[in-house]
Amino acid sequence: MYSLVTLIPTGIIGTIMVLSLLGRFFKGCRFYARILTCYVLLATCATYGVVASLTLRVLGRVSIAQWAVARAFKTVGCSIMGIDFEVEGEEYLDTRPAVFVSNHQSELDLLFLGRAFPKHCSVTAKRSLKFVPFLGWFMALSGTIFIDRANKKTAIAAFDGAVKEIKGNKQSVWIFPEGTRSYFSKPDLLPFKKGAFHLAVQAGVPIVPVVVQNYSHVLHLQDRTFEPGMIKVKVLEPISTENKTIQDVDKMMSDTREVMLKEIQRMGSPNAVKTD
Repeated sequence: MYSLVTLIPTGIIGTIMVLSLLGRFFKGCRFYARILTCYVLLATCATYGVVASLTLRVLGRVSIAQWAVARAFKTVGCSIMGIDFEVEGEEYLDTRPAVFVSNHQSELDLLFLGRAFPKHCSVTAKRSLKFVPFLGWFMALSGTIFIDRANKKTAIAAFDGAVKEIKGNKQSVWIFPEGTRSYFSKPDLLPFKKGAFHLAVQAGVPIVPVVVQNYSHVLHLQDRTFEPGMIKVKVLEPISTENKTIQDVDKMMSDTREVMLKEIQRMGSPNAVKTD
């Protein structure tokens, strides 16, 4: 048993090293080396997240658990992967409480969240992630709002709980309104779902749109591209929900998506960083 515990991580690290060496000459090897490295970093930070969340819960500071772990992931991940984020409008991240909405491109968004995630904020996630070892444990302990999209009744109950957290504890919520990763190779957005906007109206808090540049120049799974580079992020001005009702949700959703789409298209998608 002890040999397996040591053999598996040693084998993964050895594989990463071999692929990294071959990556000097072959783009595909570089891609897989960096993907494996990301998963190792994620597993490590998720394990740290369990310990950090338990500790902060005992100290009565669990509201900053996701921020603390996100920053740890960013600090380690960005330096190792050679990826950085240029954030404009960062002062709007201090809006509290609020519903933050951003575009959702790929698994690399976890690194972006590490850079932009505000204090006293929780993410929403699909319920199945709750049962993933370490990652799911961390998410549950740190106050993630799990949504079962197949069960409308439990989804509504989860959002009702989120409204109480927002109002009672001034806890913000971060939602990807596209509902799934887009993997776009060009600046674009999937259609939005209404949940984030219903939540903001019911809680009476502003919506803060966060736009991430299309980063296919850094990560593009279909092309087996994963390179170092700079990714631009813009936090837009908060959108007030004052005097808004459920009847205003559709228009708010449409207007917010239009503003975000224009900004994404304005940012464009720069060429990949050359490392050969």
